[in-house]
Amino acid sequence: MNKITITIDGRSVQTQEGEYILNAARANGIFIPAICYLTRCSPTLACRICLVEADGKQVYACNAKAKAGMDITTTTPNILAERRAIMEVYDVNHPLECGVCDQSGECELQNYTLEVGVDSQTYSIKDTHKPAQNWGLIHYDPALCIMCERCITVCKDMIGDAALSTVARGSDAIEAEFKESMPKDAYAMWNKLNKSLIAPNGGDTLDCTNCGECTSVCPVGALVSNDYQYTSNAWEHTQIPATCAHCSAGCQLSYDIKHTSIANTDAKIYRVKNEWNYVSLCGAGRYGYDFENRDVVKDPVAFEAAIVAFKKADTIAFTSSITNEEALILQRLKEKLGVRLVNKEALALKNFLSSYSRISGKSLYGGDLKAVHEADFVISIGSALKTDNPNARFAMNNALSMNKGAGLYFHPINDPVIADMSKNVTQFNHAPMMEEAALYLMLDLFGDKAAMPSSVVEYLATFHFTKTVTVEESVDEKVTETVTKMVLNEESGVEEEVSEEVTKTVKKKVSKEVEVDENALFALLNAPTGFADTLTKYLAKKENFALMVGPDLYTHPHAANCARLVALIEKYTAFSVTMIPNLANTLGVAMICDLDGERGSYTIGYNTAGDFTISALGKGDLDMPSLNQQEGTMVSIDKRVNPTNAALGYGGYVLNDIATSLGVSAKLTVDYTAQLPIVAGFKRVEFDTLPNHYTNSGEEVRGYCLDIQTVATSGEESVASFDGTKAITDTVVYLANPVLQFSPFSARAHQLQENGGLYVSKSSMESNGWSEGERVRVKTSRGELSVNVIADGKIEGDIAYLPTFDTAINSEALFDGYRFTCVSIQKV
Repeated sequence: MNKITITIDGRSVQTQEGEYILNAARANGIFIPAICYLTRCSPTLACRICLVEADGKQVYACNAKAKAGMDITTTTPNILAERRAIMEVYDVNHPLECGVCDQSGECELQNYTLEVGVDSQTYSIKDTHKPAQNWGLIHYDPALCIMCERCITVCKDMIGDAALSTVARGSDAIEAEFKESMPKDAYAMWNKLNKSLIAPNGGDTLDCTNCGECTSVCPVGALVSNDYQYTSNAWEHTQIPATCAHCSAGCQLSYDIKHTSIANTDAKIYRVKNEWNYVSLCGAGRYGYDFENRDVVKDPVAFEAAIVAFKKADTIAFTSSITNEEALILQRLKEKLGVRLVNKEALALKNFLSSYSRISGKSLYGGDLKAVHEADFVISIGSALKTDNPNARFAMNNALSMNKGAGLYFHPINDPVIADMSKNVTQFNHAPMMEEAALYLMLDLFGDKAAMPSSVVEYLATFHFTKTVTVEESVDEKVTETVTKMVLNEESGVEEEVSEEVTKTVKKKVSKEVEVDENALFALLNAPTGFADTLTKYLAKKENFALMVGPDLYTHPHAANCARLVALIEKYTAFSVTMIPNLANTLGVAMICDLDGERGSYTIGYNTAGDFTISALGKGDLDMPSLNQQEGTMVSIDKRVNPTNAALGYGGYVLNDIATSLGVSAKLTVDYTAQLPIVAGFKRVEFDTLPNHYTNSGEEVRGYCLDIQTVATSGEESVASFDGTKAITDTVVYLANPVLQFSPFSARAHQLQENGGLYVSKSSMESNGWSEGERVRVKTSRGELSVNVIADGKIEGDIAYLPTFDTAINSEALFDGYRFTCVSIQKV
């Protein structure tokens, strides 16, 4: 888009051509009131309070787009009258319970009532009884609802669940005289407010992925967390800016803390908040906040035992739920002690990036989630988006919703959440091991064959074959018919029958044989019938293309070839490429640590099992702090080094204490922030200087982005041949987590505690004769385990999955790296 200059209240400002006036004003620090509008979502015109005058015409700032030279006035006598009337209407029958309302102190109804100066009431109507409702994690009080529809909008346009809609309120009609006496926009808003309420589309309960974003965007106290309700006042909280500790999205959030009680002055996290105009949280980020290692004090005996164990060990195994600074400490310990560092999921990503770099010439992929948000054609390969990285799913949905986009989703598990995003998304539920075929298909469909290596072009040609098919087509055919009609004989005055021949053109269907080009990859990927025509429609007028690839590729038996294909796609197609790391800091660990494949004879386990275990999960030989008890940084999917801060206290030892005793010394763990390796793209920046916020224009001012390093290439861009017969067609299970879970830390939070099991679709449960909670034995070539059957209403088909969040189930022992494995499942 082009930069243009407009005038707002006499001030010249720059914005993008086509930007909404409201966003242009906000980006330049100019206040225009707005209640219903959400940045990144479609305008609803529900509140109408954002009225402005543009070039002499009254428009809605949330819906009117800026044009070069436009002159905008934000207040006129008529606009002020409308805004006052609108706020009076919002206040009609609104319960006067501000003293106990959970939104009080940060309520937009309060703020705008004061801003507009409402000090008396002109309007009234009989109220209706609207009982409060519990929707699982969420409490809805329709008496407090002002029908701004932000919850509906964010659920549809950003999250993709579309779980809410409006229903009839059942109230009396507004008195007719108001239509004539009150400002027209205020009347229109009131008429809509008076007729409607919010309700779940699934009946009495929410059928969604429980992100809770509707509670975040609610301007009043109508939608709140059931857990938070009536526990605190907003003004009592101290907000601790941090980064979510669960998936690799690295979402900015704040921990809202205050003392636990009058008797207990220790800090407690009461809730999590997010900058909802610019970042959305999943349910794990919103509800999975209290995973801290509680009530820990220093145990000198355990600490000395840890030092002895470290000196004895030949391996340190760890997960990626650590900071970059801790990862650097582990790397320094490797160099000091000569131990192995084992983190299999980070090693898989590191190796994948290495193979990718040999063709791309770059240390890191070029895309990010912003590129996905801005795309109008999105493809996902090798990731269960809904659970691997919910914000990647939100980005794809947002692109489909807001950019009139289309998308392709390649994954063996049929996901109804993806299907419900848009009618313009096609799922390829291919067999496991066919991820390579999806990458080849991308190169074949979208690659610049004139620029690609000839060997690759020739190989892609082997998937094509000519097929003779019979088609019907309409042809014009001239036919002659004898037509009889009555004609008046002028001499006799009598009508006589006259025949004549008439030639006309008719359409006739004929069959003929034609040769068509077929692509064997379509069949290998279980492409829907008629997909070629569908794709042509999808691609019409598309300009911005984004590809996301995920962890299924990193552990694929042919991961190196998959990585090379991804690099070729980035190089020879119009697609930006974004890789989805597994956990909160998998990418950071992969960039910092020299990782090994296997453990030795004696292992220190950090947040994972070992011969001696140090852990923040409260299940080890020496306690460690959780990520909500630490300062430090983590690297997100966007390659951004994000800071996080300690929300809660911790009284025990930390990894830096152990390192110091072993000769790797720093006063504070965050002293390592400025020592993170420049060769990996980090910068010499002190921790305390790192910002963590968004501007009014939506610019992310958080930490810094890694510098993408130039990597020497081999100059050889060939790819390995692909064997379509390797598709796994036997019974398989997948290694993944359910919605709201990522690791033992998310399961530790009090609102998300659950036991894992074998997660199956409802249809699979029925066809196998299983019942909820029934015990089954899952057996692979690597072992077996007994688990309960759990129905997952958010998957379809026959493929079940086992989780990693439940430490009582050693699911990973059944898998040989790749996330799919053949199994037998029997009732116990």
